[in-house]
Amino acid sequence: MNTTLYKIITLAITTTVVVSCKPKFDVPDPDNGNIDVSNYVALGSSMTAGYSNGALYYDAQQNSYANILAEQFKLIGGGEFKIPNVSQSSIGMGNANNAPSILGNRTDCKGVVSLGPVKIATQGDASVFTNIYSSQGSFNNMAVPDVKVIDMAVTSYTNPFYQRMSSSPSSSILSDAVAKNPTFFSVNLGLQDVLKYALKGGASDSITPMAGAIGIGFEASINNIINQLMANGSKGVIANIPSIKSMAYFNTIPWNGLKLTKEKAEELTSSLPVAYYEGDNPFFIEDETVPFTGYRQMVEGEFVLLNIPLDSVKCYTNWGSANLIPNRFTLIASEIDAIENAINDYNAILKNIASAKGLAFVDVNSFFKKVKTGYVYNGVAVNASFVSGGFYSLDGLNLTARGNAILANEFIKAINSTYQSSIPEVNAMKYPAVTFP
Repeated sequence: MNTTLYKIITLAITTTVVVSCKPKFDVPDPDNGNIDVSNYVALGSSMTAGYSNGALYYDAQQNSYANILAEQFKLIGGGEFKIPNVSQSSIGMGNANNAPSILGNRTDCKGVVSLGPVKIATQGDASVFTNIYSSQGSFNNMAVPDVKVIDMAVTSYTNPFYQRMSSSPSSSILSDAVAKNPTFFSVNLGLQDVLKYALKGGASDSITPMAGAIGIGFEASINNIINQLMANGSKGVIANIPSIKSMAYFNTIPWNGLKLTKEKAEELTSSLPVAYYEGDNPFFIEDETVPFTGYRQMVEGEFVLLNIPLDSVKCYTNWGSANLIPNRFTLIASEIDAIENAINDYNAILKNIASAKGLAFVDVNSFFKKVKTGYVYNGVAVNASFVSGGFYSLDGLNLTARGNAILANEFIKAINSTYQSSIPEVNAMKYPAVTFP
């Protein structure tokens, strides 16, 4: 079949040469202002934990924005920032028992070799999930991949990434974090409350409702988290949630990425209740909301998810042309609207909490939108393009080391502005983006 997916990987891998003068960095004299960062605790999910390239592994943990921030805190009296490190010799583990990805050559069902993400092993290292609290004690980076706001106070929480660092089988992430008695905290939560739904194409899981008790509703749950962290007078910083429209995972495969010759378009049109034409065509998708048929072609603004099996599109089952793309691999307009509305509602709550309690606030949503349109950092262009953009890792959701460093600087700016501190920013160009073979 002559259907080909839009040059997902190969077109994404382009090099931009930027000529600039030698960057200059303003380095203020470090000053803690009116904050005590001697015992910093970070709460969050995958991004805060250092999850990258589809897995949690040692190097990625060291390059999380939380750890970068902790290193800068040491310039103003910050203490040890203890991380539940994966062994340096381990390949790491992803949330589907997968190993991390690297950039390498892969051959598709048509025999075409292209540069793209390839797993370094058939599966990840299961030993990552072994509890290390008994041997290493409590931790400062309490971020847990995949955790929702409503999960934070759940006792006996069964997430394996938390089980590896929990103080006991009956503890909660929040109770372990509070027990650390932080003098300063960061909270970057809420994305997973919509992302799990988004990553499954709206076919399973659910968006966390705004209303409801602790453990059910977003507002009560996030307020409980902040109140407990501040109970002993600690200060901190809150980040809001980026739009999924800003993320490479949802923007790499275009809605009209079905490229057809004139002959193939005529062949498909003659045998299907869909009109195809030469050139770029919308994908043919499953949509249960369509009366009677349950199918249609995609429209602009809808998403094909990055986890779609490419060979199923190109060869094996002819998804998107002769056969429907299953709804678990797409997000239609109504699902996107539900996700974005929830994010906007969550973000309003987060901003209100930060304002009411005098906490620093990082507008991650606005910043990620800026990155999507093109962000110049010290003369170097960074954007949300998959692989080549320098910001997103090979999972299209979490960040490269450079992306984490850039994000850490946004946290530093917010903290300095709120607490009259002078924490030097980091030179993000010292941190790598996607590594090319």
